[in-house]
Amino acid sequence: MNDGNSNKGRQGILRQLAELDDLPTDELKARWRALYGKEPPRLNRQFLIKRLAYRIQELAYGGMPDELRDRMDRLLEAEGYNELGVKVRDRKPATDRPIPGTMFIREWEGEKHEVTVCEYCFEYRGMPYRSLSAIARKITGTRWNGPAFFGLRKAGGSHGTK
Repeated sequence: MNDGNSNKGRQGILRQLAELDDLPTDELKARWRALYGKEPPRLNRQFLIKRLAYRIQELAYGGMPDELRDRMDRLLEAEGYNELGVKVRDRKPATDRPIPGTMFIREWEGEKHEVTVCEYCFEYRGMPYRSLSAIARKITGTRWNGPAFFGLRKAGGSHGTK
């Protein structure tokens, strides 16, 4: 069944997407603020257009489930990409990283947490993480110095160093 309202809505979305290419950069940034509720990143115009197009469709048709988005974010982070999907640097084995296969075990609020060192990342609960700090943040909900959290360095302050 095809009703006129869904077709009109689809046409409105398509029109919004089509006009993105013709908007001045200042207007793209204004749309970013309206759609994301924060300042746009300082990246090129084509990146803004692509992300705005995705956001318009996400708001109209729904986005991916949070669980899938979280998993994708962790996989991208382990490969050296930031939250915007931009490659931060090539991931090479760190010279100061413990050897692959090393396991850290930490108890936090009565629960045991195990982390395995891999060649290019750290694995926690079957998911790759770029740093011990990211895992410590996942476990505690606050920012920690990961090596301090797992006992590799002396912690400063009341709950680790930032």
